[in-house]
Amino acid sequence: MDALPGGTATFLLLFGLFLGAFAVRSGLRLFRVLRLVRHGERIEGRCSDRRVVDRGSGTENRYRTEYVFAFRTPDGSEVEFTDHAPGPFGFEVGAPVRVTYDPAAPDRRATVAGPGAWGPVLMPAVFATVLGLFSLGLLVAFAATVS
Repeated sequence: MDALPGGTATFLLLFGLFLGAFAVRSGLRLFRVLRLVRHGERIEGRCSDRRVVDRGSGTENRYRTEYVFAFRTPDGSEVEFTDHAPGPFGFEVGAPVRVTYDPAAPDRRATVAGPGAWGPVLMPAVFATVLGLFSLGLLVAFAATVS
């Protein structure tokens, strides 16, 4: 296998595996959100903050809007979490939202995904599909290169 020490084949393999890792990560996020939507507890919450995060210089989209949501569990605990924007326009601070959470770990597993807010489902689904297809294409090209 003299194609592996360098060149096009190595690039195809490494970049294909790199994109594949992100596709798997997005797929796992999608699975967790869908599982929460199906089996989690639903409660009324609110958008508690909308902040702009600076990703640092040198990035194409330097600033990103991050939404922080809050809800109170039945035992009285206040929980805050971040989630993907629920649509193209997001939420205003103070807007009511429907939160779905895991009662066993409400501070780690919560989402606003559901009717009217499918952004937390669509974003990982798009990333998993697009990155998975690119990864598959690169790995097929790698296989064709070394054979």
